[in-house]
Amino acid sequence: MKRRTAPISVQTALSGKRILLTGTTGFLAKVVLEKLVRTVPNVGRIILVIRGSRECRTARERFEKEIATSSVFEKLREEQPDYLARFFAEKIECVTGEVTEPSFGLPANKFIELASRVDVVINAAASVNFREPLDQALAINALSLHYMTALTRVANAPLIQVSTCYVNGYNRGEMREQIVPPAGAPIPRHRDGYYDVEALITRLEQKIEQVKSAVRDPKLRERRLTELGIAESNRYGWNDTYTFTKWMGEQLAMRGMVGRPLTIVRPSIIESTLQEPAPGWIEGVKVADAVILAYARGKTNFFPAKPDEIIDIIPADLVANSILLAAAEAVADPEGHRIYQCCSGSGNPLRLGEMIRLLEDESKRNWQQYDRLFYNQPRDFRVVGNTTFRVAMGAMRAAVTAWTGLRRLCGAAGETKAMEKMRTTQTLAITFSFYTQPRYRFHNKNLLSLVKRFRTHDKVLFPVDAKLINWTDYLCKIHMSGLNRYALRRKDTKAVAAPASVVVEAVPAAVPAAEAVQ
Repeated sequence: MKRRTAPISVQTALSGKRILLTGTTGFLAKVVLEKLVRTVPNVGRIILVIRGSRECRTARERFEKEIATSSVFEKLREEQPDYLARFFAEKIECVTGEVTEPSFGLPANKFIELASRVDVVINAAASVNFREPLDQALAINALSLHYMTALTRVANAPLIQVSTCYVNGYNRGEMREQIVPPAGAPIPRHRDGYYDVEALITRLEQKIEQVKSAVRDPKLRERRLTELGIAESNRYGWNDTYTFTKWMGEQLAMRGMVGRPLTIVRPSIIESTLQEPAPGWIEGVKVADAVILAYARGKTNFFPAKPDEIIDIIPADLVANSILLAAAEAVADPEGHRIYQCCSGSGNPLRLGEMIRLLEDESKRNWQQYDRLFYNQPRDFRVVGNTTFRVAMGAMRAAVTAWTGLRRLCGAAGETKAMEKMRTTQTLAITFSFYTQPRYRFHNKNLLSLVKRFRTHDKVLFPVDAKLINWTDYLCKIHMSGLNRYALRRKDTKAVAAPASVVVEAVPAAVPAAEAVQ
């Protein structure tokens, strides 16, 4: 196929097109949806696949309750309320379905009819709980790609699969926009380039069934399945179940889309928006925020990390723009398989030590401005190496155990602040220390080349380059203010964090840690 050379326009490419979007009950897909509504008014239709819930039996009910009311649409509600209401009524179609089930849980004829009305698919649905039971993570992050690619094949539509840069797992060095090899136990590679994971998935499903057959207690079974997920992830070269299953999802997407247009978009650590729809917009507590929240509440003041290494953070609006550019390209020039990494490490690197210094200084200087985040003046925060952290935790554990024993002798019960602090610090370290001790740098040469294919107007309207970020301004003003305003409630209520069972965006979230620090 001859490569298209004329500049691409997002509005022209997506005008009249019917876009199927998943994951809109989560953070990232809401930013994508808002940007579509605001900048592509002539889009044909946006089809949202949403599963029902206990409170909302239908997808439309859940859309009206959880999505249409989101603060992500504040700008549109204030500036164009009639347009927004009309768009929701006329161009948002909600389909009650479950992407982890064959045909999304729909009758075959309904599934085929749905596919006939789709021009492009953006799959942003995922479970981002790092320590989720293996069966659940496997279902949404990997096996659902069987059904997603089945729909795109019937629809003859391109697939935009949202993944994560951290599918690179335990690999080291310069991570580029290419298929990632496993860093652990070998997995056979198919002649078409992707890794053949079907036998691996069969083995994992057998082990899952063994656990389910052997363990009857629901809580213990869930813990055993979580442990199984971590063990298998580590064996094949990944830190956690999330990144392992997302990698498998990439392989299944490439297999299901052989000879068809597929674009994989890999964000790094997604945090609050840089500019749109409002600076600092965020929903829930993400990776860095879990540690910030624990520090703000006085529940930890040290953490294992490598201050001289690069931590790769990217604002959510830059990721959403990357997804929409990729979708427009796939429609205008549906050619083969493409991989884009949306990241900051290669173009505008941020050292972990600098990030911590900026956030700590801002916290000490202006903590009273962040009334939902800080209850008291924060103390010093220390970054330590792994050995020092283990020694410190060992000493803390011994002291807490001795003090707990004395309390019990005196008839006291309940968890002390020291016990809570130790538990929180340990939970944070288990969940997130891999991400604060980076061993590689992500590159986005292909993404920056993609931008060059678009009109000047689109380059301005859909920015993706991390060089736009002033880290001091972003971290100290935009992100801290956004975290305080959007992610947290008043002092008498708990922080907003997605439950572990919620299907949310394809980006690291702090579910276990957030629960630990509330």
